[in-house]
Amino acid sequence: MERLICLAVGYVCGLLQTGYIVGELSHVDIRKKGSGNAGTTNALRVLGWKAGILTFAGDVLKCVIAFLIVYFLYKGSDSRPLLAMYAGAGVTLGHNFPFYMNFKGGKGIAVMAGLVVVNSFWHMPLSLLLIPVTLACFIVPVIATRYISVGSLAAYTVFLIEMIVIGQWGWFDMEPSGCIELYIVLGLMTALAWYRHKENLKRLAAGQENKFGSKKNK
Repeated sequence: MERLICLAVGYVCGLLQTGYIVGELSHVDIRKKGSGNAGTTNALRVLGWKAGILTFAGDVLKCVIAFLIVYFLYKGSDSRPLLAMYAGAGVTLGHNFPFYMNFKGGKGIAVMAGLVVVNSFWHMPLSLLLIPVTLACFIVPVIATRYISVGSLAAYTVFLIEMIVIGQWGWFDMEPSGCIELYIVLGLMTALAWYRHKENLKRLAAGQENKFGSKKNK
């Protein structure tokens, strides 16, 4: 029951479609422009830097809010890292599949950034390294290839590896079964991120993916 509650809390928070709201403030339906995605990358391409930053910040914030709700709701639980991950999964589902937008949302990368932030507090100060390491795994591939999709998937995959490593080091203070369940939940989220980028992967294979800073391919 706890897990379902955390998923529900996360899903409700994830329904805040920042990209769509930012677009509407500019009288633009972000779903009908660019890639048709309601996430940060499309907001950046269609509406510019300010809109991209606002979208990213809002998507990270809703993950942080879900985390805080679960953190204080289950303050006495020994499984808070696991329950927080379920909340993160809920935010991802709400962000990617908002029911009131015909289940057409973003791809969950900014939400993952929020997960990096909230999970950096479980074993401070060493756990704070999650943020720069994951950020570097996004920035370096983007600089090297100019493909945001490559950086996004690299960062998500590295984040999964990081969580497994620090979990095995005992930073979550949970039973081994709880850690394994956390890895599975995050693994499914990582698989979903790769699936949501399937069109990007097809374009990458065909050499038709849009490079950062270039005009969108027709």
